[in-house]
Amino acid sequence: MSEPLAELEDLPQAYRDELEQAGVAPLWPMMRNVLPHDAPQPVTQAGYWKYQALRPLLLKAGELTPVEKAERRVLVLSDPGRGTGAMQATASIYLGMQLLLPGESAPAHRHTPSAVRIIVEGAGGYSVVDSERLPMEEGDLVLTPSGEWHDHGHDGDEPVVWLDALDLPVFVQLEGSYAVEGDLQPQRNRPDASEVEYKAAGLAPTRRPGHRARRFPMLRYPWTGTEAALRQMAAFGGDEIAELDYINPETGEDILPTLGFTAMMFGAGQSQRPPLRSSSCAFHVIKGHGRTEVDGQVIEWGPKDTFTAPVFAAISHHAESEAFVIRIHDRPLQDKLGYYEERAR
Repeated sequence: MSEPLAELEDLPQAYRDELEQAGVAPLWPMMRNVLPHDAPQPVTQAGYWKYQALRPLLLKAGELTPVEKAERRVLVLSDPGRGTGAMQATASIYLGMQLLLPGESAPAHRHTPSAVRIIVEGAGGYSVVDSERLPMEEGDLVLTPSGEWHDHGHDGDEPVVWLDALDLPVFVQLEGSYAVEGDLQPQRNRPDASEVEYKAAGLAPTRRPGHRARRFPMLRYPWTGTEAALRQMAAFGGDEIAELDYINPETGEDILPTLGFTAMMFGAGQSQRPPLRSSSCAFHVIKGHGRTEVDGQVIEWGPKDTFTAPVFAAISHHAESEAFVIRIHDRPLQDKLGYYEERAR
């Protein structure tokens, strides 16, 4: 172990006053705060949000605040380590539960952060992204990438709820977060790309000379196809749980530049102890019941619940019944910065 560094109080008060007047500070008393030895010391703590506790609060919000007065009617899932009201669930991931009632529409806007919606409950809701109408069905992932116009509507009879996952904290830290408002978009009279160009895995529209695919060619990932693929993988995958990454069908890269999404299937009684990862993450339960331990904290989860884990957390999952979970993580950003790391347990 290296010798403890000198503290600010070790310096004469007169010298400290001179430093403050010059607008500078000595690094050595603060160095271990930003460069701790061997591993980060995260502020983020494991969080857990039980959907059955959130749902009545969302519906009450629908009674108290019309969507016109909210623009987006959302309850923010705040990291316990930062306290209620924090606009982040981990250092890089924002999570919020959003409600849209029958007949409502959320106005069009575009913003610098990217978002993915995981549909939690309801039918008849939809998003319009760059004029492409994207149905919202339970378990679906719907993308609204950075800079893309998007609005939401609801033609159904029951409340629609989805989980928003954004890279908002990254843009806030960079002081690059802002939104622009606009009019509701015209909708193309055709199904979305997941039902046409990218209906089957491994197939993409013919690439003709000079053709350049859209940066985000597929904006909706239907849960029905994801679950079927997980079941097929589980049937021939041996003892490991089935895991599939959501990817851009043209490039094979993650669906967003900063956030990754992984679908997981557990058989009844199946467990997993992943390595210690440098990425923070959130888990959203689509179906099933189980138990997860995060750095010694036990979380008993059920359908539609959400929980988080900080960087390098020791995580252990155990499914009490067949379960499907989506893991949200910031590995794509860490890969681009060149420091993603896994350590053995």
